Amino acid sequence: MRRLRLDAVFILLGRVLFMIEFQRAGKAVMLTLLALLFCAGAFAATVSSQEYSRKQKQKIAESASAQKHVSHARHSRRAASPAAPSATATPRKATVRHAVARGTQRRYVERFHTSSFAAGLGSDDVTAGEDPLVRGAALDALGNMNGTVVAIDPESGRILAMVNQKLALSQGAQPCSTFKVAVALAALNENIIKKDTPVALGGGWQINLTKALAHSNNAYFEAVGRRLGFEKVSYYAHQFGIGELAGWNLAGEHLGTFPSEELSAKLGGVGKMCSFGESIYLTPLQLGALISSIANGGTLYYLQHPLTPEDVANFQPRVKRYLNIAPLIPEVSPGMAGAVQYGTARSVHENFTEAEILGKTGTCSKDGTRFGWFASYANTQYGRVVVVFFLEGGRSTFGPKAAELAGKFYRNLYEHDYFAGLVPQHHASIAAPTQ
Repeated sequence: MRRLRLDAVFILLGRVLFMIEFQRAGKAVMLTLLALLFCAGAFAATVSSQEYSRKQKQKIAESASAQKHVSHARHSRRAASPAAPSATATPRKATVRHAVARGTQRRYVERFHTSSFAAGLGSDDVTAGEDPLVRGAALDALGNMNGTVVAIDPESGRILAMVNQKLALSQGAQPCSTFKVAVALAALNENIIKKDTPVALGGGWQINLTKALAHSNNAYFEAVGRRLGFEKVSYYAHQFGIGELAGWNLAGEHLGTFPSEELSAKLGGVGKMCSFGESIYLTPLQLGALISSIANGGTLYYLQHPLTPEDVANFQPRVKRYLNIAPLIPEVSPGMAGAVQYGTARSVHENFTEAEILGKTGTCSKDGTRFGWFASYANTQYGRVVVVFFLEGGRSTFGPKAAELAGKFYRNLYEHDYFAGLVPQHHASIAAPTQ
């Protein structure tokens, strides 16, 4: 546009000069000059207009990606209907087929059918034999999240609180990465690894147990699981109470299961079982009992849920079996502590930092439901409390969220001086192991 205006000015100046010179030169000569001047102006205007047109076209031209998209859409319409489009044509499907034919990657979007939120959880629970302070802390921490909370005294196996008992007593769900704790104990006991043993994962990359637990490294536990083999993984899982009822006379408790056969190789085999807990069903009670055995030094208690104050007064711990894991606990503890300090469970510190927390998260999904696990214990100078948060839902459900809620649970206990009130328990007698 600026070029056009400049050319017009030159033309006007030329006409003025013409009028001046007209008086000096002959009329014929000046008419010739006038014709040449007008032709030059017209030519300049034409050239400028063409340049302007080219600039405008360059300015509004589509980008390469946009041109590609338009080309794809044009070809898609042709693929959908070579002749006239019909009423049953499905352009969207045709577009997808074209994208696959051209090798374009399709993004898989997982769809969930379970809500992460629920109201009124725990309203039907039997609570007369629970610790009211612990139950209140658990209820407040869970809030409106769809899930369950089980708090345990690891020194006796007493269930201090069990929120949403229907879910807590159910057949359970895939344990996700929480099963890595059992795999770690098994591999340590078999002398396959130590906490600082580097395991090569390919590409010159290696990692040890502490970092693998803290960051929940799947490749590490797949490699360790394959070295263990299915038979040994199965043996130790049953020793740790997985595949058995965790409670003692707990009405309504369902049995979580450990498969009798290894997961097929095409689905990942024993490696996938050890990294994601594939094909395993774990209950919050089973996981709570295992973490309690780590917290107390190796005693696997039957979990008991007192129903009345009289049951509490007459409570007698019952041992399922003694696990030879005392030498192994110092090997797994740094990784479980690291998960909270800098790993997958660091969201605990959003709510609580006053005492050491050791735990393990787990996140996975199955059949349209995502699971979020966090099992942990507070290692205070006064005593220890184990808590398992198990969440079900959609995108808002995951292990770090469960860890965040656990931090709130510990915060609630701390603010009510619960830890300071813990005293070592001395029971008159402890029932001997039943097996």
